[in-house]
Amino acid sequence: MTQDLEIHARTDDDREGLNWARIAGITIAIAFHVAALLLLLAPMAPPAQQQKEEEVTFVNLIKPPPPPPPPPPPPPEPPKELKPPPKLTPPQPTPLPPPPEEPPIVVDDPSPVDVQAPPPSPPSPPAPATTIGSSVDPSSKRLNPPKYPPTEARQGVGGTVVLVITIDGQGNVLDVAVEKSSRNRNLDRAAMDAARKWKFNPEMQNGVGVQSRVRVPVDFVPPT
Repeated sequence: MTQDLEIHARTDDDREGLNWARIAGITIAIAFHVAALLLLLAPMAPPAQQQKEEEVTFVNLIKPPPPPPPPPPPPPEPPKELKPPPKLTPPQPTPLPPPPEEPPIVVDDPSPVDVQAPPPSPPSPPAPATTIGSSVDPSSKRLNPPKYPPTEARQGVGGTVVLVITIDGQGNVLDVAVEKSSRNRNLDRAAMDAARKWKFNPEMQNGVGVQSRVRVPVDFVPPT
């Protein structure tokens, strides 16, 4: 009868629902036991200290500069010219000494051969240089004066040109040459151009004009 009551009572409790208080107590007990077990399993040694961070030092290796390039090799020496060996002259026989001279014969009276010859005549004087004659006609020179080059006139360049002019028997110009330059090409050219337009008085021989030369200086004075 009692068992029937207990079974009936349990059946009533099960029908009422789960016992949450009982479940909570069992859970706490299990958690307590698990915590105790973990404490027992934990090592007794203190936790290892954190390793100090290693200090890292960076080393920058600087490469040494490259060695300088070797000096260029010296240029090869030019081949030396091979001189031919000196020619060997065959030995010559030693010449015999000349016989001793006979003593001169002393004669009191000098013979005609002993008379000294007269000294040679002095050399003839050199031939005189070619004479430059004739003269320029002043009126012709005034009518055709040399034209001063404008560049030299502006720069104040002057000088003297000495001309040697070859003329024919009528006083006409055949050739103009510069005997002494003014050291300026334009001044020399201006003097030669003017001289070709001049008229000259030819050199006269036996009343007849002959071809001759005349020396004429031409002065260039810079304008002030």
